[in-house]
Amino acid sequence: MKRLSLQKRFLLTGCSAAAMLTLPAYAQGDEIIVTAQKREESIQDVPLAITAVTGDFTREVNLDDVKDLVKFTPGATGNSQDSFIDTLSMRGILTNDFGAGGDPSIALFKNGLYQGRNGAVVTSLYDMERAEILRGPQGFLFGRNAIGGAISVHTAKPNFDGVNGYAEFDIAERSRFFGEGAVNIPLSDVFAVRIAGYGGHEDGFVDNLARPGTDPQIEPEKYAGRFSALYSDGPFEGLFTAEYETRKQSGSVYRATELGESWETLQDIFGITTLRGDGRDIDSDQGLGEGDDSDIFSLGLELNYDLGAVTLTSLTGYKDHEYTYAEDFDGTPLRINDYAQDQEGKYFEQEVRVVSNSEGPLSWYAGASYYHEEIDVLFTQASSEEVMCDYYLTYYGIYSCSEYFAYYAYAFTPTPEGLVESNRVRGRYHGWAAYVDATLKLSDQFDIGVGLRYSKDVKKFGIEGLPVASQLGPYFALGFTSDGLIEDKDSWDAFTPRFIARYYPSDDWMIFASATRGFKSGGYGSFTILPDSITYCGPFDDSCLNLTDAEAMPDPFDPEKVWSYETGVKGTLFGGATRIDANAYYYQYKDLQVTVGGQGGGILVENVGDVKGWGFEGSATTDLGEYLELYLAGAYADTDVTDAAPLCDGTLDCEGASLGYVPKFSGAARLGFHYPVGPGEIRAAAEIFGQTTTYGNLLHTAEAVNDGYADLSLRLGYASEAGWSVMGYVENVTDELYYDGVADGSGIIPAHYFGPSRPRTFGVLLNIEFGD
Repeated sequence: MKRLSLQKRFLLTGCSAAAMLTLPAYAQGDEIIVTAQKREESIQDVPLAITAVTGDFTREVNLDDVKDLVKFTPGATGNSQDSFIDTLSMRGILTNDFGAGGDPSIALFKNGLYQGRNGAVVTSLYDMERAEILRGPQGFLFGRNAIGGAISVHTAKPNFDGVNGYAEFDIAERSRFFGEGAVNIPLSDVFAVRIAGYGGHEDGFVDNLARPGTDPQIEPEKYAGRFSALYSDGPFEGLFTAEYETRKQSGSVYRATELGESWETLQDIFGITTLRGDGRDIDSDQGLGEGDDSDIFSLGLELNYDLGAVTLTSLTGYKDHEYTYAEDFDGTPLRINDYAQDQEGKYFEQEVRVVSNSEGPLSWYAGASYYHEEIDVLFTQASSEEVMCDYYLTYYGIYSCSEYFAYYAYAFTPTPEGLVESNRVRGRYHGWAAYVDATLKLSDQFDIGVGLRYSKDVKKFGIEGLPVASQLGPYFALGFTSDGLIEDKDSWDAFTPRFIARYYPSDDWMIFASATRGFKSGGYGSFTILPDSITYCGPFDDSCLNLTDAEAMPDPFDPEKVWSYETGVKGTLFGGATRIDANAYYYQYKDLQVTVGGQGGGILVENVGDVKGWGFEGSATTDLGEYLELYLAGAYADTDVTDAAPLCDGTLDCEGASLGYVPKFSGAARLGFHYPVGPGEIRAAAEIFGQTTTYGNLLHTAEAVNDGYADLSLRLGYASEAGWSVMGYVENVTDELYYDGVADGSGIIPAHYFGPSRPRTFGVLLNIEFGD
């Protein structure tokens, strides 16, 4: 209780000091130019809740991949140490379906191109120009289901400033060695190329006591390379990018909370007393192994032609990926629910837009886009036959599979692999959109903007339940087998308007208000079929086996919709020494897509409930004299969920509850120091980020509580005018143990934590820049 009190005090102090103000970036006083609204603008003039960070900042604070950006973004939480983004939340909106038949709620883009789904979307941050994080529905600006928000990263482009580049090395405990670098080469006055690379390895820090002798887990190993070519001659500019990344790391690790009815039942039946190890260790059978490995190849081509009155832009992208994943979901040494995923996919997209260059009172842009996606996944879930029999039959006085089968005059033959249930999913998706936006300047101080996007998504989806070798049949994880693919096809469309008003009371301040419609298309669940009643499949019941299209269909769900209202202010104080940004929001969210347990087995995706949310977000950056700069950020979020019985054990006991995974308060701070010494300067920084308590369910039960935390890092070093620097650091100074999240228990699966925090880590960053 004492620790939590101190954390809350820090967060509340940070929010108060920032006056709940949202800062665009920490960039040492430099103005940041962003392109979130399809044209270059100062971030202080963008009427959106947007945070931007420079590429230098991502390197200084060791932000390894795109999910790490939420650490310094008010209103964004839910980082995790894997390739999934279903924990990533903005203002309480996240992706509730981890299958392949839906879409993420937070859209990620690189150089304007959509990055896709779990296994392909998370890529490393290296040789970056900047990143833009936009909170609230961004479907109008970005399309592709950005109902909760969008993260848009931009890599460094080739330039014509001569041959130049940099190399940086990160050396730390647990044999950590990562390096990145880039070289820029102008080949003529109009053509330049840039080659960048990144890679390294770090030993894990999570021991699995159930598998002695294996390497510690959460052990990242990543390698990536990028080639960029820029042609720029007069009104025409073309940028080509090719990138490849291979990632080998651990799947999510789970540890039961050892609380709640599900845990007590496991103790009673199997005699478990307590899990071995400390809070950062796990005690998991991991019967399908563990891993989070992907190979991602992508191509991008951006063409711009300045026609004078307008600029014409074409964006073309292609991505191909292969992904394998394995984890032990139940977080116990019992083989209850091992999970694996083997996936491959291709994604093509094309966008064309026209942006006005007029200096008159009316500015506008319009465009159209198209995408096509192919996704194929093999899902596997495995458990122990005896664990299943013991758990589900003890109530009837039966204590083994053999005893159960003998009761029905059958002989039971154990399967060496256990109860393994697999299903194959095949998705063929395409869609298109068209949009137009116009901003009318009514005076030097006031303008209004209206935008409208039409989106249509078409999905052809198939699911196949593969044969089960165990005599128990597919009764636990999947609930059916099928005779080939069970297929369906559907489409969803929507008009999503956006209204914005912007007012400049002075040269230093801007006030804005907006109303935005958000939309995320429907889809299909990846782990069961309809009607749900036929997916109960016991050992002596073959009514759920070898099903066909005539007997069943994929599990469909409807789109999500939201209206979001926001007001904010951006400005400077003290002659520009302090920049501030504040916003408040309110949204009404309908038809939330969530995963729930099926009647007879499997996992359904359903539309349940309405969510209302409101909150404040804020940050500020200020110069504290000549040598100090302070960044403060904070957010408060409040949500209210109604009509969500499937999420509350079939009751409405949680009516009016808040979303459990959303912290009431979250925040970050950074104090930077620089002081000239000799031919360079000493640099130092202290950084802290954290959040208050979250829960694993709407009922906020004691079995699934993730305590609040604060993570502190310190940095000290020297930067020479000759172009080199050395910076020592200590991350997680207090060795704080916290988790990426917590999930509630249900039936045989107990409540569990996932993703323990990285322990205190000492390291050093070495950087050298060269060339013109």
